Amino acid sequence: MTGEAPRSPLKREKVRDHLLELVESQAPGTPIPSERALCERLDVSRPTVRSAVDELVNTGLLVRRHGSGMFVAPAKITQELAQGASVFTLPQAGGDWLSRVLEFATVRAGARVGRKLRISPAAEIVYIARLRLVDGEPMAVEYLHVPAGLVPGLRAADMESGDFYAFLRDRHGVQVHEAVQSIEPTVANEEEARLLAVPVLSPALLFDRLTCDAQGQPVEYVHSLYRGDRYRIVSRLALAGTVPPGPAPAGHHPGMPPDERAAPAGTLASFVGDVQPRTS
Repeated sequence: MTGEAPRSPLKREKVRDHLLELVESQAPGTPIPSERALCERLDVSRPTVRSAVDELVNTGLLVRRHGSGMFVAPAKITQELAQGASVFTLPQAGGDWLSRVLEFATVRAGARVGRKLRISPAAEIVYIARLRLVDGEPMAVEYLHVPAGLVPGLRAADMESGDFYAFLRDRHGVQVHEAVQSIEPTVANEEEARLLAVPVLSPALLFDRLTCDAQGQPVEYVHSLYRGDRYRIVSRLALAGTVPPGPAPAGHHPGMPPDERAAPAGTLASFVGDVQPRTS
């Protein structure tokens, strides 16, 4: 078993993907192997396993029970902001955005990422971990997975400036069309806190996104951790029409009281990233 510190994004990603594969394939309440067993199975150190386990516990995918071990958490309630036709924008924010590549490697997709990208687990992907900076200040840690066949000749330097989607279009003829993205609250672990220059367990936003081209083929799977003290998401809802007086429809839009009876089919949403000013 190796003795590396938990500072290799790729090693931690290997453990995280293995745990997520277990979570996604098992029913709530199913026990998960112990940290020691995971260390032996994946040939990584205890700190690396613990870092990945802590992340999934913090995001509510795993639960620890004292004296019993780890278990798959109960399923989360999911509500889409936009139902039917929707309008959205990719996050936009002020400031000068740059990236610093932390790790760049060509690896096998593995079962979970391969399923996300609809490729064989044995197919090669380009894995990039990078730190996103705004005006020189760390704002997010981002982990990208891109099918290697889509980006022949891609270099780490290509990922340190500019718009990645514009790069895909101009260099490789890949036109992104839509993305499905989830956003959840979490906290920064020790390594993420070090990279983002925030205290350990600081509030953060966890983004998980799958991007597809005009033919519906996945071109990118990425998850990112954004600083909760400096970044927020602002949503704009266009409520097209109302329903007649009477009982409220089942369910409600996030952030809106259940008795605000806007017609669900007429709700459009747009999202804009907003970098907050320093408070100190």
